[in-house]
Amino acid sequence: MSSGAGPLGSACARLGRGRVVLTLIAAALAAGCGQTIPAKYLKQAEPGVTLTVLASRPEAYRGKVVLLGGVVVEHREAGAQVWLHMKNRPLDEDYEPHLPIAQIPSEAGYYWVAVPSKNLPKTYRNWAQVTVVGRVAAAPAGSPASGREPVLHALFLRGWGGDSEESIWEQTMDAHYLLERPPATREN
Repeated sequence: MSSGAGPLGSACARLGRGRVVLTLIAAALAAGCGQTIPAKYLKQAEPGVTLTVLASRPEAYRGKVVLLGGVVVEHREAGAQVWLHMKNRPLDEDYEPHLPIAQIPSEAGYYWVAVPSKNLPKTYRNWAQVTVVGRVAAAPAGSPASGREPVLHALFLRGWGGDSEESIWEQTMDAHYLLERPPATREN
């Protein structure tokens, strides 16, 4: 007796193939939707750049795209722009920021991210951590980062935590033309 003979066996075989196809489609969609950073940014980014490397040789990376992680420790609104002061958090293999296993002093630094406020979710203040894709820039004269900490023009932000569905921001204009000076720090 052969298995699958007759109308019932044919229906089961078709159903089995349909499930396999649906499973493959679902897996492909899940892989695409669950991606932390869009592929176009991963292709543009300089591989292996850490805050230590960037801070020690900023001129070598000026104009290049880098990936960093961090925690927002301060934000300043300046016209159509928000300046985020970030405490560095190294990225894991999935580009999610974490505290380093070994506390490496040079990786415990800070950097600035200039973000056009247009379409920036108000919930960014609730993000526990942020993955930043940005283009390395010179610090504008008078900015809090003048010569001390690296500056990135944000291209893409992925917020983690904070129970927010609005966890992604993406640049819709050329970041070369959007950098404004942040407001001056107020002295108390």
